[in-house]
Amino acid sequence: MDKQAIYDDIKKQILTLQLEPGSALDEASLCERYAISRTPLREILRGLAGEGCVEIVNNRGAYVSSMDHKVLRDFFLTAPMIYSAIGRLAAQHAKPDQIQKIREFQEKFRVAIAIKSSSDMVYWNQCFHALMGEMADNPYLKPSYDRLLIDHARISQTFYRPRDQEMQGRMFSALEHHDEMIEALEAGDSQRIVDLIVEHWELSRDLIEYFVKPDPLAFDMAAENS
Repeated sequence: MDKQAIYDDIKKQILTLQLEPGSALDEASLCERYAISRTPLREILRGLAGEGCVEIVNNRGAYVSSMDHKVLRDFFLTAPMIYSAIGRLAAQHAKPDQIQKIREFQEKFRVAIAIKSSSDMVYWNQCFHALMGEMADNPYLKPSYDRLLIDHARISQTFYRPRDQEMQGRMFSALEHHDEMIEALEAGDSQRIVDLIVEHWELSRDLIEYFVKPDPLAFDMAAENS
C-alpha cells in the first residue's frame, strides 16, 4: 500500500470505530501491518492529527482522538451552524469537476446502502460531506467542519446500522437528501441547500443521541420496575 492508501485505511478505521476513541496507536504494530518504516508512518499520523482524527502527545505517542462529554456537548451546539454555513458557501462556489466528484461519491454511498455495508456507508457519506467543505473554500470554517465530520461519523454508528424498517427508511431519506443537495449545488441555490441540510441534520439527530445515550438506561429500567 502507498502512503495515501495507508492514510485512508487508518482514517476509515477511526471513522467506523474499528479504532476506538482514546486508544493508543502502536507504531511498531502499524509498521508491521502496513510494511512501512517509522518515518513515513509518523508523517501519516501527523496528517491525521492535522485533521483531528489523532492526538499526538509528546513522549507518549499517538492516540485516536477522544470523545468525552465536552466534545459531545460542543458537537451538538456547533454542528448545525457550521453545516449550514458550509452548505451556503458550497452552493455559491462549487466547480463543475467538484460536482462530478460528489456525484461519484453519492453513487458509492448508494451502493453501500444497497449491500448494507455500514463501514462503507460511514466512509462514503463522510467523503460526500467533506467535499462540500472543499467547495465552500473558506479557510476559517473548513478545519472546524472537518473535525465535526469526524466526530459525526463516529457518534452516528446507530444510523448506519438500521435495526428496523423505520430506521432503514431514514437511510433512504438521507440518500434522497444527497441527490437533492447535488441538484441545489448545480443550480447554485444556497437557500435550498441550507434547508436540505437542516432536514438532513434532523433526520439523524435523534439517532445520534440514541448512540450517545442508549435506551433504556439503568435509571429508566429502575423506574419501570418500581
